[in-house]
Amino acid sequence: MSIRHEYYENDEKTTVSIFDRGADPEKVSVKFEPRRVTYTHGEKSLVLEPLKGQINPDACEYTVGKVKVELRLTKVAQGRWGGLIGDSPDPLANSASRSEPTPAPKPKKNWEALTTNILSSDKEKSLEEDPNVGGDSAVNPFFQKLFADADEDTKRAMMKSYSESGGTTLSTNWDEVKKEKVTVKPPEGQEWKKWN
Repeated sequence: MSIRHEYYENDEKTTVSIFDRGADPEKVSVKFEPRRVTYTHGEKSLVLEPLKGQINPDACEYTVGKVKVELRLTKVAQGRWGGLIGDSPDPLANSASRSEPTPAPKPKKNWEALTTNILSSDKEKSLEEDPNVGGDSAVNPFFQKLFADADEDTKRAMMKSYSESGGTTLSTNWDEVKKEKVTVKPPEGQEWKKWN
């Protein structure tokens, strides 16, 4: 009896979710091989082969949850597979010898650089580095400068669109704004209410 499953991936790992509700951790068996994964739980089984790319069996792991069993497959070569199963030849297999792949060495963490990076990211950023710094207080000078540097038609368009829309629209195109009243356009998911 086969089991429903799905997967997602990043460059380092492919995560497979096997939907086996109420799986008993004591009775679940998962076997990882370079291009094959075998899952069994009682009469239920799932064999994934050939995998689209090679995995490192020693670095793979799984967890048994109440609704699903999650397999985390560690890729030998970084990159997206674009699928879980593939009949293409293993790009990492050497045609002369079929030896087990040597696990890639784990990179050592440079804790000094990490600490320096975190501490430097905590300092205040300028408006040029991050346009979201300061919220409204940072945006207001931008609009003030825009208004101050604008010609008369642009200023007229900005004032009319802002006041008629209740602050939900700001247009700089006088030819468009002068034709009719500017409608209120609240942000998506919001409702406009007129205050007395």
